[in-house]
Amino acid sequence: MPPFHGRKKELNILKERLDKKNASLVVIKGRRRIGKSRLLLEFGKPHRTLTFSGLPPSDKLTAQQEREDFAGQLSRELNMPAPRADDWGSLLWHLADQTKKGRVIIVLDEINWIGSKDPTFLGKLKNAWDLHFSKNPKLVLILNGSLTGWIERNIMSSTGFLGRVSLDLTLGELPLHECSLFWGAASHRISAYEKFMFLSVTGGVPRYLEEILPKDSAEENIRRLCFRKEGLLFNEFDRIFSDLFSRRNAIYRRIVGTLTDGSRSIDEISQSVGRDKSGVLSEYLDDLELAGFLTRDYTWKIKDGSQSKFSRFRISDNYLRFYLKYIQPNSAKIRRGTLIRLPSFDGVMGLQFENLVLNNRNLIHKTLNMDVNNIVNDSPFFQRSTTRQKGCQVDYMIQTKRNTLYVFEIKFKKSPLQKSVIEEVKRKIQSISVPKNFSFRPVLVHVNGVSDAVKEADFFDHIIDFGSLLSP
Repeated sequence: MPPFHGRKKELNILKERLDKKNASLVVIKGRRRIGKSRLLLEFGKPHRTLTFSGLPPSDKLTAQQEREDFAGQLSRELNMPAPRADDWGSLLWHLADQTKKGRVIIVLDEINWIGSKDPTFLGKLKNAWDLHFSKNPKLVLILNGSLTGWIERNIMSSTGFLGRVSLDLTLGELPLHECSLFWGAASHRISAYEKFMFLSVTGGVPRYLEEILPKDSAEENIRRLCFRKEGLLFNEFDRIFSDLFSRRNAIYRRIVGTLTDGSRSIDEISQSVGRDKSGVLSEYLDDLELAGFLTRDYTWKIKDGSQSKFSRFRISDNYLRFYLKYIQPNSAKIRRGTLIRLPSFDGVMGLQFENLVLNNRNLIHKTLNMDVNNIVNDSPFFQRSTTRQKGCQVDYMIQTKRNTLYVFEIKFKKSPLQKSVIEEVKRKIQSISVPKNFSFRPVLVHVNGVSDAVKEADFFDHIIDFGSLLSP
């Protein structure tokens, strides 16, 4: 297997379950390929671990077939004759009976698939926990799944599981300095810009990072993964959306398609997809956000730091936007093998760069030696145009308790940034409606250097090189 990188914090949190004097019911969530199963493999290595997985959703799949498949897995995992598969209560009792003593970790993988055709499954799982599993003080039962919205609605917000879940863990992308580890021994000789090029496509998703061939350039790695019909990332979008959202995947595709070129308000999304924003559209957006594909950024009132009702949604998953912007439009050529030259990626690199930085804002805080307890708000900031104020949008802004505004310009360019970037930031600052007694701290984040003129102007209080975020 490929080396296991990162997740030390999450692994330690899981190991704390083993120190308890009673059984633990754990929920783990996160997008597909984010490394949930691999984390659990590492966690379970020294212990008896039993893993059961649900069947992918299908219109032809029946509840009986789900139960029969689970019974077959019980037979193989526990080396016992397959039990009758006519009732989930009976199947779960057999599992509990074989794990009632000693240290054991049980993983129900893709819990949103297991029992999806049987509405009684979750109720019987709850009863099995109360009556059987919880009686073994050394047992850890883990419900693992990718459809985070479903898990939130059916488990975390369910009265049946209220007070029973002792750990709710959501896995996000790996931080940049851990992504760098996937280049192995070659990491020190790969430039920050080349790493950025690859990460602009994959983000910090471990399964994609495992595909890096360090001997090849970023462009060659991207070509192999994205622009060949055999490439892992060529068909990945279809697999993810079909597996996660099943028959409703078409509306989810339409929603993300409206966000390819930048963030939009719910009113704008509603108009584009032709769905009432007060109806199921909000649920769909929540599902995409909880699944890790979208982020909802709320602006705020600088005067008192209170959150505004106005928000914008953006694609925060780098692979998703790259697919929609470059792979999908070229899919016919890729299938025919007639894509001779890779398209120019410049048009989307700015947004991809912003995503990488925003998804690693904790590293920005550390770089600035900033105490997070002093942060009132931090997010992309946007201000609507009115008769009293100009409209503006800031890539990222931090407001502190000491009435200081850190205004970030996150700028991608192939060549060193020139002095014009200063004028851009000045115009944004002048547009922000700010009460008296507030200070501004301009911050520039770049990937390919800045000119001497930018440094000598002494305008930015901090200039952060993307390469520094790739170091531990």
